[in-house]
Amino acid sequence: MNRRNLLGLLGMSPVALAGASALQASDKKTDQTKKGTTQTGGPKLEVLNPRGLPPPITLVPMAKRLDTLDGKTVYLISDGFPGADTFLNQISIWFKKNMPSVTTVYRLKAGGFADDDPKLMAEIKEKGNAAIMAIGH
Repeated sequence: MNRRNLLGLLGMSPVALAGASALQASDKKTDQTKKGTTQTGGPKLEVLNPRGLPPPITLVPMAKRLDTLDGKTVYLISDGFPGADTFLNQISIWFKKNMPSVTTVYRLKAGGFADDDPKLMAEIKEKGNAAIMAIGH
């Protein structure tokens, strides 16, 4: 039986034979490099990470918490995602039923969820005490 058939029975590729001789040749080159001769081969390449470097993380503290919602105004803000208005309406109904002293104000935010709406934020800072924002998936 020849080596190729034997390796086939063992589930190995005949390339394994070539790999062993190639490994011996690379060991000889390494030995020569250690002795001071230069290694021949292709040009050296500089490789860059395609992901780049992430920006530094800036920690933002949590907003100050209220002791109670009694007598406060809670803004219910939608970013326009389908169904957000229905969800916020249910929250408003819950507040009217369970905490009637809480005033809820519904507003639709301009732009997408990540876009700023300075006019709305100024209104909330001036007239509101808390905000619940419905952001779609």
